[in-house]
Amino acid sequence: MIDKQDKIKLDGRIYHANNMDEFGLLYGQNNSWRNDIDLFLRNWFDDTDYISTRTSGSTGEPKEIRLSKKAMRNSAAMTNAFFGLDKSKNALLCMPAAYIAGKMMLVRAIVGGFNLIATEPKANPFLNLNAEIDFTAITPYQLTNSAETLKTARVKNIIVGGGHVSEKHEALASEISAKMYETYGMTETASHIALRCFNGAGKAECFTVLDGVTIRQDARGCLVVLAPHIIDCELVTNDIVQIVASNSFRWLGRADNVINSAGVKIFPEEVEKKLENFIPHRFMIGSLYDEVLENKVVLLIEAAEFDYEFENEMRKHMSACLRKYEIPKEIHYIPRFVCSASDKVLRKETMKLLKP
Repeated sequence: MIDKQDKIKLDGRIYHANNMDEFGLLYGQNNSWRNDIDLFLRNWFDDTDYISTRTSGSTGEPKEIRLSKKAMRNSAAMTNAFFGLDKSKNALLCMPAAYIAGKMMLVRAIVGGFNLIATEPKANPFLNLNAEIDFTAITPYQLTNSAETLKTARVKNIIVGGGHVSEKHEALASEISAKMYETYGMTETASHIALRCFNGAGKAECFTVLDGVTIRQDARGCLVVLAPHIIDCELVTNDIVQIVASNSFRWLGRADNVINSAGVKIFPEEVEKKLENFIPHRFMIGSLYDEVLENKVVLLIEAAEFDYEFENEMRKHMSACLRKYEIPKEIHYIPRFVCSASDKVLRKETMKLLKP
């Protein structure tokens, strides 16, 4: 059961279990993103000991799960401690409260007692933002659209989650003074359990787990997470990693995406990273059956066909930067990839577009 003394400082006003009606009266009932905040806070302040939420669906069918409020509090406290968030700080909520990332921003504010400024979740939530922000969470899409604004915005720490942080994102972040961190986590862990700084003096290639989290690999080379303050059993993932130290790892890719071509294991995510600065459209690496190789690597591009000259240059680039078995044997152009509700590419469903 939740602490009856819980409260949140939202846009400078204090809300708790007994005055949530004031929130609705202040902003009206036809504001969908604020309605999501209202709904979550009413759920948090009620007598249940859990929050219902849905997984993103990027690695399988979306499903509803229950997260204990205690686990969410512990996760929030872990993040607050890492970033030094206390009652003197300001944070920005610019992600939908309908999803775990937005929910956890609200819980961090409840646990930390800091002021949370709520703004509409949009491509550039920092435009016309006048306050000094100590901490916020955004998506890679928001980073792409906010990079110019963030060069002059008064923001100190930003975590980026909900999608892959590419080399293009890292290049954009190099001119931003705020410290920027890629997150590693999933809905089941109530947000992230590891962070990777990707700009400035602290830039790193590996994720470092937060205090209280331990990691190991299983027989497949996949990450196994133990975070007893958040989840009461080991969480076995499908993420293939390289353990660098007892508290850090390098992410290689998803086990269910690995391509076995002529006995050689190929990680699509690693191949994509080598190509992302050259291909000007969304793309993915997949595989099709081949009688000789068993699986041949193919490149799918979300676009109309490139002209002959550009495609020829692209093939030369791939030959120069990829290993022999990583080089795509075919290039396919698809008008629109199949994506989840949060716009993550669904690889298996997109590959099915190639099959009759």
